[in-house]
Amino acid sequence: MALRITSLDLQRFRSYERFTLDDIGMLTVFSGPNAVGKTNIIEGIQLLTALTTFRNAPIRELVHHGNENALIAADYEGDGRELEVRLTLAEHAKRATLNGKAKRAADLKGLMPSVTFTPDDLDLVKGSMSKRRHELDVLGSQLHKNYHLIQKDYEKVVRHKNRLLKEAPDPLMLASIDQMVVEVGSQLCCYRAALFEKLAAPLQRIYGEIAQGREELQASYLPSWALEEEGAAPFTREEARAFLERDLVARSSEELRRGRALVGPQKDAIRFRIDGHDAEAFGSQGQQRSIVLAWKLAEAATIEEMLEQSPVLLLDDVMSELDGARREALVTYIARDVQTFITTANLAYFDPTMLKDARVVDLQGKTDLSTLS
Repeated sequence: MALRITSLDLQRFRSYERFTLDDIGMLTVFSGPNAVGKTNIIEGIQLLTALTTFRNAPIRELVHHGNENALIAADYEGDGRELEVRLTLAEHAKRATLNGKAKRAADLKGLMPSVTFTPDDLDLVKGSMSKRRHELDVLGSQLHKNYHLIQKDYEKVVRHKNRLLKEAPDPLMLASIDQMVVEVGSQLCCYRAALFEKLAAPLQRIYGEIAQGREELQASYLPSWALEEEGAAPFTREEARAFLERDLVARSSEELRRGRALVGPQKDAIRFRIDGHDAEAFGSQGQQRSIVLAWKLAEAATIEEMLEQSPVLLLDDVMSELDGARREALVTYIARDVQTFITTANLAYFDPTMLKDARVVDLQGKTDLSTLS
């Protein structure tokens, strides 16, 4: 049996002084009115699993008002293992332990992967390109430790370059930074392209199933040097270096004039087409939401393939945003014995048969549920 979460403990986290839940099964539904703290629980589980938060909040906002730190912990069981994961949040740092032994927080990535689906994710198709890149990077960081390290290194390089460009930089210093853009950026491009190739197949297949074969989705990853192309040709790291070097030379004056980095993976694009038409410009809301749902389920399929571990599925109030056909597609995936946590303000969105097999936790406006089990 794959790993699953069996207990959860949130202390001094967000709106909770203390929240504990034991004997956790495969499907847990947190029910209650808006502003009761349902989303905070999902965020806590995502922090323990993906080591990130969909709210992109600084650590100080995660700590319950009036406290200096927060603790989130969980027990995992499966595959003959029993694991205790603890994450302490204080100031600007996360401190982690695994079975009582200190670990870097990044070392826990991939141990218990997760896929999170929130209403904000429904803007994946019509929102900014940075959201699509971020979604791919969050997945990659759970699948491969080096992906996470390269991504973070590249973010530091671009921040440093942007600071330099605002200060009339020394040409030698700027050339040195550009070389780092080439070296680190080419590696990140290769990681993204390889991951997207794995993701695209289930993404397109699942979309076809949701659309019942009436239409086809084409998805493409375009590195910054190929934004005018319909689909990027495969490339090696050496080719990525050469393309980045070429564009850095060609746009150096423009970067100096505008005071920011214009070349590199921060400009990569992910595009969706339905039967050849741009889904962002011409797709209906239903088609766009089908793409997002297919993307999330494709993330889960990619994790299963690469890690041989089903991810935890975290659904924050998305049932109300999906129509019946798309809810059914999501429920069909959940029925595959995938551990799932769902929040909702309305249980009427759920099939009674599904709720029969679920553990429904009624939060009822409380923020201290230390006795709940």
